[in-house]
Amino acid sequence: MAALKLVILDCDGVMFSSKEANRHYYNDLLKAFSRPPMTQAELDYVHMHNVYTSVRHIFRNYPEIRREEIDRVCAETSYSPYLRHMIMEPDLPAFLQDVQKLGFTAISTNRTDTMDQVLDTFHLRDLFDMVVTAGNAPRPKPAPDALYMILEHFRLPAEAAIYVGDSKLDEEHCKGTGIAFVAFNNPELKADYYADSFAEVRQLPPLQKMLQGLSAG
Repeated sequence: MAALKLVILDCDGVMFSSKEANRHYYNDLLKAFSRPPMTQAELDYVHMHNVYTSVRHIFRNYPEIRREEIDRVCAETSYSPYLRHMIMEPDLPAFLQDVQKLGFTAISTNRTDTMDQVLDTFHLRDLFDMVVTAGNAPRPKPAPDALYMILEHFRLPAEAAIYVGDSKLDEEHCKGTGIAFVAFNNPELKADYYADSFAEVRQLPPLQKMLQGLSAG
């Protein structure tokens, strides 16, 4: 493997524990139409997919509701109040700061316009050199487009990058790209490495070798 120069992260389930935020947001959309809350399976689905796909999914059984009305409610429902339900991984900022001293950091996420709110609210914008969302990638995950965009931007081979994700969608996103995949807090995925925290990510062989440069000056 080439020397590690680029660390790419998923957002939800990796940088943040955000299922509760998604639960409240999508349930409120359903509540606006007097429909029951999501099932557990639906919550798992929206946690992995972009907002457009997720909204279609949770309203799939309600064909009587006009798409235009759903779109209107979505447009009028700001995500900002739901950010308070998101819990950031405590060692994330320090990890990103150290990686940036020796390489690059990026995000590949199926979030869309809410990613900007997340970065600003949690003061993370300066800790990422590139952010690719479902809104600016040609195709959202599981398509590999975002990862190829990031590699091209930094002019790096796949062997110089590592991707940290937590879902089957992330596993598929990374598969076949040549980028090493770290399964975060999910031992059921097929991955090159496994970790449950960023402290553990630091100890993985590629990161350990990369971050040795800090102590070496």
